[in-house]
Amino acid sequence: MSSFVDERIAPSTAASHPAAPRRRTRLLALPETRWALTSLSFFLLALPVYLLDGPAWLWGTLFAISGIAGGWEPGREGCKALKDKTLDVDLLMVVAALGAAAIGQVLDGALLIVIFATSGALEAVATARTADSVRGLLDLAPTTATRLLPDGTEQSVDTEHLAVGDIIVVRPGERVGADGQVLDGTSDVDQATITGEPLPVAKRTGDEVYAGTLNGTGSLRVRVERDPSDSVIARIVKMVEEASETKAPTQLFIEKVEQRYSVGMVLATLAVFAVPLAFGGELRSALLRAMTFMIVASPCAVVLSTMPPLLSAIANAGRRGVLTKSAVVMERLGQVDTVAFDKTGTLTEGTPRVTDIHPLPGTDLDETALLALAASAEHPSEHPLARAVVDAARERGLPLREAVGFSSVPGEGVTATVQGRTVQVGSPSRLLSAPAQEPHHATVTELEDAGRTAVAVLRDGVVVGVLGIADRLRPDARATVAALTELTGRTPVLLTGDNERAARRLAAEVGITDVRAGLLPQDKVAAVKEWESEGRRVLVVGDGVNDAPALAAAHSGIAMGKAGSDLALETADAVVVRDELATIPAVVQLSRTARRLVVQNLFIAGTFLTALVLWDLIGTLPLPLGVAAHEGSTVVVGLNGLRLLREAAWPRITKDVS
Repeated sequence: MSSFVDERIAPSTAASHPAAPRRRTRLLALPETRWALTSLSFFLLALPVYLLDGPAWLWGTLFAISGIAGGWEPGREGCKALKDKTLDVDLLMVVAALGAAAIGQVLDGALLIVIFATSGALEAVATARTADSVRGLLDLAPTTATRLLPDGTEQSVDTEHLAVGDIIVVRPGERVGADGQVLDGTSDVDQATITGEPLPVAKRTGDEVYAGTLNGTGSLRVRVERDPSDSVIARIVKMVEEASETKAPTQLFIEKVEQRYSVGMVLATLAVFAVPLAFGGELRSALLRAMTFMIVASPCAVVLSTMPPLLSAIANAGRRGVLTKSAVVMERLGQVDTVAFDKTGTLTEGTPRVTDIHPLPGTDLDETALLALAASAEHPSEHPLARAVVDAARERGLPLREAVGFSSVPGEGVTATVQGRTVQVGSPSRLLSAPAQEPHHATVTELEDAGRTAVAVLRDGVVVGVLGIADRLRPDARATVAALTELTGRTPVLLTGDNERAARRLAAEVGITDVRAGLLPQDKVAAVKEWESEGRRVLVVGDGVNDAPALAAAHSGIAMGKAGSDLALETADAVVVRDELATIPAVVQLSRTARRLVVQNLFIAGTFLTALVLWDLIGTLPLPLGVAAHEGSTVVVGLNGLRLLREAAWPRITKDVS
């Protein structure tokens, strides 16, 4: 059943189905954020009073409020951990802060609390944002559908009440309510959210459609083949949730030894306090030595060994348009040894463009006239191919003539009268019926073999030309693939829901040899898990909803920012804001540099810590000297890490691959 659309109603009816509002958790709705903000605010109020030698009762009270606001939650969680016979650094930081305050180092103690409270708040925000996006994905699927009853009447029902075997009607501009098979009708369906294909796909009787995909200008009758809870879009949600829960981030070095260090530090502090008392030492002297030990043995410098290099790398990458979501993400990026790219919107721009214009010999049309004729007929259409033709004409400044009597047949093309002549623009397989030896057939075959979408142009029933339309490759795609190959030692892989021929053509252009095409989201996840089961650390680069499960399952995920779906942007570990592919190998190299500085800092901090601890145990370390040396080591490792803020720290690989 074909659907003809008069030009007066040609614009997409999608406007009547506005996108659901984004579900965003407000920052201040998170208790971690509120407590961290309170802690920081009181710390900033106390700091000038303390530095200007103000009243001790005032800055002491402000520092105390700051410490309580930021430290009660990690302290409570640490006490809970103690019930399970485990220790964590957060609890020790609270204890160290209390110990510092007990011997007069109130500023040091409050600063420790502020740092850890802020870190916890950032983690809570990231978790909430991911949860928001997973819930928001459900908005892609409609909440109601039109069910066709046996007597021919229609009934509006909640999609969750649909059952396998039900018949639903999907009108132009509506989203498909359930996974199913087309029983009747013809239409173009935009299923980029599921497969990543750049263009709507013509659907006819017997074809499969997916819940949440957007119907074009035709009407479809669809038999439900899957329960709504088992639809492809529902499975995407489930896969993202499961991958997010089971994906354990690589811990920073200090976290890997957290338990041993925590237990050792507690036992050592108790020993430093108890042993002198057992041999008749004074209580005050033993307490002072123990508190000095706790200060100098505190892992402040060790913690700062990891954060400044990684945070500086994050800031440097941010200036270049790459937003990484945490220090752990920046650390992980440098570990990848396998890269998998999506095709549409990632290696390509994701927007179809006219690439070839072929007027046929014997016509009175040149390239300009052919494009203007096709664009005039296509102008009322909302189809992506039509928009590509119209945009190409406008870029050349061509005048568009008035089109009357416009009609569109899904999967076939459009027909309109331009300057008194009937113009048809559409699929060669539908519009062309002349013998295969005709010149235009050779042109169509040549374009399709090159991976283009061929569009035939007829005037008064006679073929006058053929247009080629394709999704344009990003200009830095080839160089990016080459740079990542050099960095990881493996050529990147192409994972795409697009067809095999188009995928292999693009892969050949950029230098990729391993191509996996026609994949659904679960297939991409399966490929990632297969590689990771072999011990690889996979980086997935994508932009769509269909890429989100793979982004979540991978060791690291990077999303393209301009056209990326909300779910992809939130699920990914990093976002390339300006869609510059060349920044991806650069940020991987920057991460490796940051990890080298982390190792350097750990060595420096470890050396200071060991020397001060031995001094305190063997000799008598004056408390002021211990604090000064402890803080000095913190400053040294901090400044070393801040080197990555320099412009020169950004890898020159971006210039090489651009």
